[in-house]
Amino acid sequence: MTSTVMPSAKIAEAEVVDRFEQGLGPDGSFHHADHVRLAFAYLSLYPPLEALSRFVDALKRFADERRKPQLFHETITYAYFFLIRERMARVPAAGWERFAESNPDLLVWRGGILSRYYREITLQSDFARSLFVFPDKF
Repeated sequence: MTSTVMPSAKIAEAEVVDRFEQGLGPDGSFHHADHVRLAFAYLSLYPPLEALSRFVDALKRFADERRKPQLFHETITYAYFFLIRERMARVPAAGWERFAESNPDLLVWRGGILSRYYREITLQSDFARSLFVFPDKF
């Protein structure tokens, strides 16, 4: 029987994902920076499309369990997810702390990075909430 040793960074990311999927996330709240942290963890553990699928499923479950399915916003989720993925690819093998220090713009919610790419009215729309909308600010 062979055993696979998981690097400590991967263990930390797996713990973040496991805790969230078991409903043991942040105490009573789940803010924007927590979403970014969770996306980073999924992207550290899985290939991008599998990570996206797992991340979206986990977020929807989180919202449904709180009887607030309207909390899930597809455009914002996907846009941030792929921004995080791109930034991770630029600085490979960086742990969460280094990633967060190098990308503070991803941790800002109000007036954050999506305001460069989307009109506010677009992000506020039910259409963008339920279906990914490409950036519309040029």
